[in-house]
Amino acid sequence: MKRITIMASVALMMMMAACGKKEKAFDATGTFEATEVTISAKATGELKSFDVTEGQVIEGGTQVGRIDTYQLVLKKQQLETQRGQLAANKRQLSSNRSAASSQQLDLNKQLSSIQQQIANAQRERQRFAELVKDGAVPRKQLEDIDNQIKVLNRQLEATRDQIRSANAALAEQGKGIGAQMDGIDSQVAGIDAQQRQLDDQIANADIVAPYEGTVLEKYVEQGEFVSVGKPLFKMADVDNMFIRAYVTSAQLQNIKVGQPCKVFADYGNGQKKEYPGTITWISSRSEFTPKTILTDDERADLVYAVKIAFQNDGYVKIGMYGEVKF
Repeated sequence: MKRITIMASVALMMMMAACGKKEKAFDATGTFEATEVTISAKATGELKSFDVTEGQVIEGGTQVGRIDTYQLVLKKQQLETQRGQLAANKRQLSSNRSAASSQQLDLNKQLSSIQQQIANAQRERQRFAELVKDGAVPRKQLEDIDNQIKVLNRQLEATRDQIRSANAALAEQGKGIGAQMDGIDSQVAGIDAQQRQLDDQIANADIVAPYEGTVLEKYVEQGEFVSVGKPLFKMADVDNMFIRAYVTSAQLQNIKVGQPCKVFADYGNGQKKEYPGTITWISSRSEFTPKTILTDDERADLVYAVKIAFQNDGYVKIGMYGEVKF
């Protein structure tokens, strides 16, 4: 009987020793997190539409609401009217410049005509001079041609004076028209800038989901008045989650960014679910051991935060407790 008792005691001690040497099921623990984004209003006004429900999955780029833009649209229409009036004024100035240029062209044509008449009269005078010399025609006809040439020369000089005056007036008018047109161009540029600003403000009135995710919280309702920067709703990408865990300095030598590992979601009562994960970030500085976490060495004063990313299948929730095996 004594021998049996001794053997039982030895077996018990061996079992206890084996249990003492059993490897821990995890190397680090932490909580599950996701990238959360708070979408805020980019415009001020009444929330005309807002189709958002907590728990709703929204695709990236989807418009989920719109802020009232009536006053902005009216302002844009007013600017378009002003721009049209400035364009009409510029066309009128161009027409005035064209009319002055046409008048100058007419004077040049008149000058050319007089010069041609003088040339013809001089050829005629030369012919009559020979006839007078031969006594074929009276000298009176030659004198009449000379008088005609004198009249034409006076007309030529008068026309040249008109052209010089017209050129000076046209140059002065051109400066004035040019200055006015430059002023119109500056006003149009200012209106264009205001229109682009209004277009941006009108576009900002559209409430758009920045990426695909799940709505976590909703802060406003349709019909409320919102201002720029007011939070509207919060969403997160719960398909691509990560666990934030903490390791000791002794564990740092065995892990690196990009290293695969195992992530376990703890549902309590020994119920766990395993996911393949990848280390995506290791903190570059240490921090004191948070009271809410456990590490491989509970006596360590300093630990390092790490992030392990994994693909969620819908069962892991933000804030759940989890474990990591490197």
